Amino acid sequence: MKTLDLDSEWKLGTVVPFLGKCRPFVGYCCQRCTPKSWEFFFHKNMISLGFCNVIKISEGNTRFRGWLVRRLCCFFTVCDWKICADTPSDLQKRIFHSKRVQDIVCQKVPQSKGDAPETSMPVPQWMQRIHSILCQIQSSVSPLLLRLSHWVLLKLLNQMFLGVIIHNGQLEMVRRAAEVPDVPVVFLSTHKSQLDRLLLQLLLISQGLGTPRVTCEYKTYPSKCRTLLALLGGVFLPQGVEQARDSEQGVLSRAVLASYVEEVLRSRQPLLIFLEEAFAGAPQVSASSREWLSLVFSAFHSGTVPDIMIVPIGISYDVAPDSGYRGKVSSTQTLSLWTSLWTICRAACRGLGCVRVDFAQPFSLQEYVANSLFRQSSSGKCLEELLLPEILGKRCSILDCEKLEQWSPGSKGIIALNTEQEILVYNLGLHTLSAGVSCSAIMAVQIMSALFLHKHKEGVFLSQLMQDFVWLTEEILLRSYDVGFSGQVRDVVLHALFLLRHCISLYHLSLGDVLVVPKKTDEAMTELSQHSTALLPVFIQEAVGVCAASALLVELLPYLGSPEQLRDVVLVQEELHNKTVLLVQLLPRDFLLCQPCQSLYNYCQVAVDKLIQCGLLVAEEMPSDVLVCDTAQKRFTKRLLWKATDDFADSDSDYSDETGNCCFKISQVENCSNFFVFLCCLLSPLLKTLERATVFLWEMESPQSESQYVEKLHCFLARKAKEDSSFECVCRTLTTISVRIYKELGVLREAVGQGEPILHLSETFRAKENQEKLEKFIQQFIYS
Repeated sequence: MKTLDLDSEWKLGTVVPFLGKCRPFVGYCCQRCTPKSWEFFFHKNMISLGFCNVIKISEGNTRFRGWLVRRLCCFFTVCDWKICADTPSDLQKRIFHSKRVQDIVCQKVPQSKGDAPETSMPVPQWMQRIHSILCQIQSSVSPLLLRLSHWVLLKLLNQMFLGVIIHNGQLEMVRRAAEVPDVPVVFLSTHKSQLDRLLLQLLLISQGLGTPRVTCEYKTYPSKCRTLLALLGGVFLPQGVEQARDSEQGVLSRAVLASYVEEVLRSRQPLLIFLEEAFAGAPQVSASSREWLSLVFSAFHSGTVPDIMIVPIGISYDVAPDSGYRGKVSSTQTLSLWTSLWTICRAACRGLGCVRVDFAQPFSLQEYVANSLFRQSSSGKCLEELLLPEILGKRCSILDCEKLEQWSPGSKGIIALNTEQEILVYNLGLHTLSAGVSCSAIMAVQIMSALFLHKHKEGVFLSQLMQDFVWLTEEILLRSYDVGFSGQVRDVVLHALFLLRHCISLYHLSLGDVLVVPKKTDEAMTELSQHSTALLPVFIQEAVGVCAASALLVELLPYLGSPEQLRDVVLVQEELHNKTVLLVQLLPRDFLLCQPCQSLYNYCQVAVDKLIQCGLLVAEEMPSDVLVCDTAQKRFTKRLLWKATDDFADSDSDYSDETGNCCFKISQVENCSNFFVFLCCLLSPLLKTLERATVFLWEMESPQSESQYVEKLHCFLARKAKEDSSFECVCRTLTTISVRIYKELGVLREAVGQGEPILHLSETFRAKENQEKLEKFIQQFIYS
């Protein structure tokens, strides 16, 4: 057996894994919430328009021809791009005369106690204060600097990636949306890397979609980087917006920011907002994105613009340039300029495969708001009321009631919204995040990482690995997700192995095959787990269903003679559905990617149905008084395993005994058994994090700030991971999600503190007995 070195002995050819012209078209908007947009912005011929590589610039992209042009084509192309980034000369005056600012000037907004009246302040002083706040928000865009940075960025991208691929049909949809008169466009994107801001701005400008204003986190960048990003079109939340609502500086900062967003949208400048925090390890709508969405909604609600076109964006990398920070760095941690430059240089030398950018179908905010307000209801119960009695064994969980999701309280938001509007903004963020994730392509590296982490931890032959790669690719395509590669299987597999060369070892056997073994080091397992998380949204409903089925089997295990007898256990569909509801109620909606127009009850029904469709559950014939050949007429809806309606009253009445009492067995076919375990492993990182967060409750000290608690819990998870090599749990995003769940569940209580809330253990869970009950409840869903 001979060890192969991917860097030297095994010379892999560079394969661009985007050779196909026909692709499954992804990213349709919600037909229920935006039916008119669903029909208007799509045409069948868009599917066959194929792909283009944004960073592949040639002589044909310029107006000139010749020997010199072929060598300077990037320079000429960037110079030809239309950059409309002129800031109005009277922007400051417009903001001063806006209604929000004038209300403060005229003392129509209540001031805090002890503040002196400001009615006598001269206009120049007001203008000076507004100018100071405006400088924190934005700066005049420099077209020369923007062109220079894009020219440099094109050179770097060609060094780092084989290509940045977009679908021409999706571009055509976005162009149609941008051509709607007097309607601005707001892009809402997923966030995979700090490079996303510059990359998306380059893409939008190069395709003639305008020069967008890009939202940035103020605390993430040092002052020099903020100045540079502002000159390139970056906009920031000013520091004053975090102050108390009744403070004078806070009121003025929020009014200036809201007026600025209104002016941006009125001038039809595109706005790019990132829905997730940088380095996120799981889907989660960030607090800052909800603030920006509330500002956009407020501009529409006030009548500043008649409508706004919303365009979700999904980004996929084979390997992100700063993937080493993913799941480890807090979103509030400042990244120095030298750190960013070193990351770019290292990425340029390493080679990172391909990037795929997908645009979901645009939809009208006006249409979405009208349909949402017509159907929206704030009824429901909090997670503590729904699930805590079940955990403590006091009574069964309420299975037919919606969970009331928590969002940023209005008292701390930039814009004062009522409860109905806050729910609408939260649902808008959830809808667009679901659309952005569902249109994101799955890359070859992500599929390969999931196979190594959840199926072949001890190693696999290359021939078998290729078969499994094809199998998993087909499963992804069957679920209406696209993949970011095409071509011969062997070439694509070798391409992925080359990019994962630091995480695997290759051994050439005398039989002629190659043994591929993932390394057991901390760095290798962490990188594989980061890549594999991209597959969870694809299989999230099946993963929830199999974990619920596993929990039912675990309950029966003490009553059986041996684990082998579990293969003969019959599962009743109603019991499986109820167990699925318990798990779905525990997990956040954004993690589940459950759209707000879909009830959790319906979500669970679809999850069980998908297990039947993919063959994991096999129907079991049970004795019945009704003959098999009975042809009596029945209502068609009663024969469905899931109901088309989300109305609980109708669902309960239509949920017949025939459907609820269907019985199933776990399929014993080898492929199905392996798929069952694979799905359980996909959801296990969050469930294990929740379990260990319960153990950490025993070590919780006196009340402490939320940031301190998250940091200590993250360190605790890192120590536990070194003991059993479960490095997939060492993710800061999963840590924050577990803290969020325990706050909603009533395990942790919040108290008002200076700057951020103070967390302390609730009275109920100070008893070790209740902590053990919580741990046991979570353990039942973890496959072992």
